[in-house]
Order: sequence, then C-alpha cells, then structure tokens
Amino acid sequence: MAKKKNEILPVALVAATNSFSTTTEQYRTIRTNINFSSADKAIKTLVITSSGPDEGKSTTAANLAIVFAKAGSKVLLVDADLRKPSIAISFGLSNVNGLSNLLTNREAAIDDYYQTSEIENLYVMTSGPKPPNPSELLGSQRMIDLMRFMEEEFDVILYDMPPVAAVTDAQILAAHTDGTLLVVRERKTKKQEVIKAKELLTRAKANILGVVYNGKKNAESLGYYYG
Repeated sequence: MAKKKNEILPVALVAATNSFSTTTEQYRTIRTNINFSSADKAIKTLVITSSGPDEGKSTTAANLAIVFAKAGSKVLLVDADLRKPSIAISFGLSNVNGLSNLLTNREAAIDDYYQTSEIENLYVMTSGPKPPNPSELLGSQRMIDLMRFMEEEFDVILYDMPPVAAVTDAQILAAHTDGTLLVVRERKTKKQEVIKAKELLTRAKANILGVVYNGKKNAESLGYYYG
C-alpha cells in the first residue's frame, strides 16, 4: 500500500484533533446508530452525500471514517467526488493517483492506491485527476468490481460523493452500497431540496439510514436523525 504521512491534520478533522469535544462525541453517536441500524446485516459500505454544495458532507465522511477506525475497524475512505474532491487536502495526501486512475487503467494494482493516514486503521483512496466522464466511470462494471474487491479488504468503506441533486453520481453508488447518509446544513439547506434528494435516492433504491444535521450553532454542533 502506498504510504504518505502528513504532519498536521486540519481542525476540520475534529475527531482526530480533539477526542473529547462534543462534536467528536456526536460523530461517535452517528457511528453507533449506523452499527445498530440494521438487525439483519452489518452496514459495511456507506455513501455520504448532500442535497447541495457546502453542506459538510466531506467533513462528515472524514470524521466518521476516523471514529470508525478509532473503534478498531479497518476503514477505507474513498473520495468518489470526481468533480470537486477535497479528501486529499483534508488529510494532506497526494492526489496524483487515485480512484479515477484505477477506473481508467484496468492493469493498475488496487493495493498501490491505498494511502495511510495519521490515524491507525484508516486508509484513504483519493479521487485522482479529474476525468471528463465521472458518471460513466462510477457506473461502470469496473467500479462495481473494485467495490466488491475493497469489501474483502476492509471492515468499513465510506464513499464521499457529490451532492445528489446536482449529478447522478451518488445515486449510482448508493444502489450498490449498504446504506446512505444525507448531510444537511442549518440555515442553508432548504426543505424542498431535502425532499428532492430523498426522492432521487429512493428512486435509485438507496437504503437511506438517516440525516446528519450539520452546522447547528450551539454546543451540540451536529446530530443524527432517522426517517
């Protein structure tokens, strides 16, 4: 596995920088709710998306990956937002090679595209260079094959996806994963946008586990709700 150590993790990765904060505890609560959300099958693969931009989906995905890893699971965080990626920057990793390379090069060895993070048990696959056809790549048989291979290697896999109302990318992967989290932001996300996002995910037969309510301006800075 490719290895790249970063020296300082950004403040946005609060689950890594402050284990005792209220926000970190909320991420742990979300993790617990995910673990208990299905009685029949463990939730192993997750799509994290939002209805629109700048609602905190990537920050949520990164912090959830951290708390899963700190609980002892072998975790892979995949930046599947091939349009506006941010995970590489968040973790201080190189984005020269990533998911888009794997999807366009069938000879590539997948193990070479996992990068280690500063967090034990947490591996990251960055997005790679921006391709001209993200939806086609994510909807390819190659992507499905990669997803199944990664499921054999990791306990938990989180896919950070573009906003669901903007493009079809999140719908495509949500149909092939165990669950989907929808991130909304206080004073930004409109009710009709959430309704539209839910309709789009339901149409794709996504298993919507719940909503992460982000950006609340008090001590409880985010929450998790079913339904």
